[in-house]
Amino acid sequence: MTRVQVMRLESTPLRNNVNHHTSDVTVKELLVRRGQPFTLNLELSKPFTPDRHPLTISGLTGSNPSKDLGTSFVLRIPPNQSLLSKVMWKVKLKKKSSSAKGDLRLKITPPANAPIGEYILTVSHRGEETLLAMPVVLFNPWCPDDTVFLPDEEKRQEYVMNEQGIIYKGSGNYITPMDWNFGQFEPDMVKICMKILDMNNNHGEDPAKDVSSRCDPIYVGRVVSAMINSEDDHGVLMGRWGGSYAGGFRPSHWNGSHAILKSWFNIDCHPVKYGQCWVFAGVMCSVMRLLGIPCRVVTNFNSAHDTNKNLVIDMYHADYGVAPKDSRDSVWNFHVWVEGWMKRPDLAEDGKYDGWQVLDPTPQEMSDGLYCCGPAPVKAILMGDVDLEYDVPFVFAEVNADCIDWLVTDGTKMKIYSDTERVGQNISTKSVGSNKRRNITDCYKHREGGKSTEPRRLSIVVSAQVMNYNGSSAVNIMMEEKEETVPVGKGYHSSPWGVGRGTLFVATLYLKHLLLFVCAPAPPPPPIDLSLPILIPFSTYHKYMMDGDNIKISAVVTDMENPVNIYLAEDNVVLQEPPLAIVAVTPCHCLCVKTTRSSPSCYRGVQ
Repeated sequence: MTRVQVMRLESTPLRNNVNHHTSDVTVKELLVRRGQPFTLNLELSKPFTPDRHPLTISGLTGSNPSKDLGTSFVLRIPPNQSLLSKVMWKVKLKKKSSSAKGDLRLKITPPANAPIGEYILTVSHRGEETLLAMPVVLFNPWCPDDTVFLPDEEKRQEYVMNEQGIIYKGSGNYITPMDWNFGQFEPDMVKICMKILDMNNNHGEDPAKDVSSRCDPIYVGRVVSAMINSEDDHGVLMGRWGGSYAGGFRPSHWNGSHAILKSWFNIDCHPVKYGQCWVFAGVMCSVMRLLGIPCRVVTNFNSAHDTNKNLVIDMYHADYGVAPKDSRDSVWNFHVWVEGWMKRPDLAEDGKYDGWQVLDPTPQEMSDGLYCCGPAPVKAILMGDVDLEYDVPFVFAEVNADCIDWLVTDGTKMKIYSDTERVGQNISTKSVGSNKRRNITDCYKHREGGKSTEPRRLSIVVSAQVMNYNGSSAVNIMMEEKEETVPVGKGYHSSPWGVGRGTLFVATLYLKHLLLFVCAPAPPPPPIDLSLPILIPFSTYHKYMMDGDNIKISAVVTDMENPVNIYLAEDNVVLQEPPLAIVAVTPCHCLCVKTTRSSPSCYRGVQ
């Protein structure tokens, strides 16, 4: 019987992985991209005579492989049409092969629509079968036939290959960059990402169908979105937005994805504690890039959470606008998600919705019974096509919802402000090839023609600045009443003395359970400006800042001569990081550095 021997040249994995842009991940294991050929070397003990003794290569992925589902295939040299399957792999001998010597160089090409994942390839010849290779197949943004194809090389380098990124936080008026290490090429990332796919709920219910569906980046994107959070599966991260962080780390602890993913993998797929939106998004971006789907992190400032799907965010305020009434709707000062690049043939044949798709791993609302979101085409959000899959109405509301503020008194409510422009500001992502921030708001929404749905006769400008960082640190808040503005309240008529006559000025700071009221009468007529500084010592507010770096301020102006005239303004104060000076102690270049113990005078501080 002929002995079949697979000979892996030491350079074979390296050459294949370099050609497939995966050598940064590993050079020891075969990691290839679909739609692109790779080479395997096979040595037979006797000459290869294909007409008499054909060579058969079998491949499979998943625990229940099937030709009909595209998770198994059989190749033959010479070809045999009866072996056709749903997903057609290809094999042919390279010119450098020597059939007479039995030295075969096989050129194997996974189809551009093959399911991604771990494969087992075996070879049979003259009745004997042996293992040929165990490649892992990924999506291929370099392949025009792949649905994740990205035609620009500079963008491929940024959105697939770049391990370093920036995530934007803060508020719409004070945007702060945060460095994030995606680490998609760190050790064991392939095993970790394959484990994430295998732990999703769909795989537990129907493994064969789940593995077959991994040919589609739309499906894979939804799976990853669900698996990054741990709300209803064996997901990676547990979210927490306040309270105790015992048993884990505060979300602000993390600055990269690999430590989180490795920890999840090492503790038997139990969730890592804790994350918030930017952590969820950073981790998902790492997984998507490893799998080969171009991905970027996006921050939406003043991001709406519309729970009842009416495109309106109702915000309730108690007397003097201080303690808000409970409302399921909310507006986050910022929210972070990711965009994945892919075609959407399920929505339109003409490619109308191809390109960037919103995917959000933060558990906000259920989608098809799971806490996941997307992919929602950014083009559909821009055009207002909210009847499309997946979760387009929810993302549309995040950037377009109207905000209505209600004042609740004695069981009744009064509308005090309606704003169509507050939500969806300065939508930001890192620029390609640089660390500059790119504003992509115009990709999501058309510019607003007007800010309010009602005429306004009073605007309150709220500005704030964080001062010192020693024991006497304070937030200094300035509220200003401007003469040329108009009220929202009904039935308002300005007096001859101007807008501010007889007005009681009420400034309120609301921070968890910390409330501060400051009241003052309007200045003598004619009122032009009313400035009211509020000093809050660091010792008062610092304990509330352990969970974040933002203080929300609300200010209310009430006309005491006509109390139905009530005006509201809100702003977020972003606490600036204190300046940090690092002094490095380095030895001087004198002879004393050669001794075992040097005098302190021989060292100098370098700042």
